[in-house]
Amino acid sequence: MTVIPDLHLREALAETAEKLLDRHIETAQEWHPHTYIPWSAAADFPEGYEWSPEEANVPSAVRSALFVNVLTEDNLPYYFRDIERMMGREGAWGEWVRRWTAEEGRHGIVINGYLMATRSLDPVELERGRMAQVQSGQVPEPPSLTEGLAYVTLQELATRISHFNTGNMLDDPAGKAVMRRVAADENLHYLFYRDAMQAIFEIDPSAAVIAVNKQVQEFKMPGTGIPGFAAHAKAIAEAGIYDFAIHHDKILKPVVLRDWAIESIEGLSPEAEEAREALVTQIGRIGMLGHRLAERRQKRAAAQSDREPVSA
Repeated sequence: MTVIPDLHLREALAETAEKLLDRHIETAQEWHPHTYIPWSAAADFPEGYEWSPEEANVPSAVRSALFVNVLTEDNLPYYFRDIERMMGREGAWGEWVRRWTAEEGRHGIVINGYLMATRSLDPVELERGRMAQVQSGQVPEPPSLTEGLAYVTLQELATRISHFNTGNMLDDPAGKAVMRRVAADENLHYLFYRDAMQAIFEIDPSAAVIAVNKQVQEFKMPGTGIPGFAAHAKAIAEAGIYDFAIHHDKILKPVVLRDWAIESIEGLSPEAEEAREALVTQIGRIGMLGHRLAERRQKRAAAQSDREPVSA
């Protein structure tokens, strides 16, 4: 997809980007993947080794989340390509792109290291998935800086939540620490993008509303090129790691409705007013659907619990 350069926006937001970059560098903590990986749990993989789920005490839905999360991180080359296309290589924007890329690279390193040391996933399936994912080169491609910032704001927050919730479901302190460390980075990335997008709302609120509406209507988490992605996404939702209810309650309401205050913006163009109406309606629909599905899931879980035999 061709990306509109948006050079006027890059220039108009140059000072904002510099301030946000400085804030990020002052806030971000240096950390090293090797200190988070439980090397003492590792062992050689003998010739002819075949993985079994019994090797790791990880529920299947959590394995799905780990599989999707790490392969999403491994697809970094294509994310970098499109982020740089939108933001350019010069000035604070370019510095941010390179800093973001370096930090994201650590995520794949530390999660992969943890998975190999603990044998939480089948290493053969994981590597085949990585090859397929990276070779497919499938990533969301917003066509402009405005739409790109709208998308990455939602996506980075969604990724933070997914990583954190996955870690919470790991019965392993090292695994929790890995996923929380990565989630903390993703939160800082989200804050950069959220506040950069806020600046666009101040410069051109109509364009911002139209962009957010389009990205909310079409939003998809990264991972569409991952083998078996639909089944993994379903398992992740069923486990309550990331679903429509979370998307509504933890992302759309606090960011779009509260932080960007989409409903109270004045002076919008007719097209933007139409987009705002569609956006608010869609957020409401996602919320109703999400909570309905969550209630059904809870009922299924309760029924399953009632059918399970009681131990003597």
